Amino acid sequence: MATERIRQITASNETLLSFLPIWEENRHQPDIADFAFGNPQEMVVEGFASALASATTARDKGHYAYKFSEEESRRTVANHLTEWRGQRFEPEDIAMTPGAFGAIAVALDTLVDVGEEVVYSDPSWFFYRSMILSTGATPISVPVRGDDYDLDLERLAAAITEKTRLVIVNTPHNPTGRIYPPATLEGLGAVLSDASDRFGAPIYLLSDEPYSKLVFSDAQFTSPARYYPQTLIAYSYAKILLTPGQRIGWLAWTPQMPNRESLRADVFMAQIAGGWLFPSAIMQYSLAQLDELSIDLVELERKRDLLVAELGGAGYDLQSPEGTFYLWVRSPDPNDVAFVEMLAKQGVLVLPGTTCASPGHFRISLTGTAEMIERSLPVFQTAMSSKAG
Repeated sequence: MATERIRQITASNETLLSFLPIWEENRHQPDIADFAFGNPQEMVVEGFASALASATTARDKGHYAYKFSEEESRRTVANHLTEWRGQRFEPEDIAMTPGAFGAIAVALDTLVDVGEEVVYSDPSWFFYRSMILSTGATPISVPVRGDDYDLDLERLAAAITEKTRLVIVNTPHNPTGRIYPPATLEGLGAVLSDASDRFGAPIYLLSDEPYSKLVFSDAQFTSPARYYPQTLIAYSYAKILLTPGQRIGWLAWTPQMPNRESLRADVFMAQIAGGWLFPSAIMQYSLAQLDELSIDLVELERKRDLLVAELGGAGYDLQSPEGTFYLWVRSPDPNDVAFVEMLAKQGVLVLPGTTCASPGHFRISLTGTAEMIERSLPVFQTAMSSKAG
């Protein structure tokens, strides 16, 4: 018999769980256009397999021993972050994790107690709510602005209470592709500082940034960590490398974070108690090489521009994403689940927006091939025409 917590988590994922059998049934069909998830539809980026292969050669007897956050991988991340973000990150302030998924779990386990609240924005990545519930905390969602998908700072500020312990911000944002601008992030920092002072306890910010290198040429990324010192950053290499089956990422906290030494110890214990939330030896040994690799961002932008133009021309309501590899589209049928099922019968798989707590939309992953896109365009056009008629 499942616990009440697991029953709540299962109920919160009802739409996703209902969609997975449809995806499984269709995704291996030879002519399917699979845009449902951020899965690779082409061979892995050159250099990835050789980096892992070279890391399998044992250097010493401890090569395959238990691994924590290894010094070499932490130093790689700290040096890169210092150069990238313009702040001096120390290796000791980096916790290596099995992807951003693991980083988020560690942050929640470290900072949030049973009965406290975690605030995040909808539409959202479909597992935020589940992960918050798993800690015994209460998830509080705040809709983004409807016109431009920016954070609604007024509603966010109103959602913060004396029980709020953590606010999660995802930028570039999955599923809308929005990158929150500096003015918004500065305002967010002010909201969190004011609330922390008002309630007499720190409210932490978790900046979920797995897409922070997937930024299109007409946009620029700024991290919320620049504007609020009590920020932790979650990152995954699975997005820029398009290798979600090989898990490595990190959790970092800003150099201005108060009580850094105690936080280091607390995070370490959360990684152990949470189920050994460290990456494998091979992934850590190969990180210096992996850190230099990337999928083809020029081709990704070409696919974005083509789909935005073609779907917009067919009458779909969508905005061009600034980052990530997703398009967020308003469904011509308010019942997005039914519309997605209709597309699946025509050989096109997309994710219903209800899974992201935003009915009436659907998400397209740009990780589909150019051939998939070409095959899908007549299906999208016919589906729009049938709803318009």
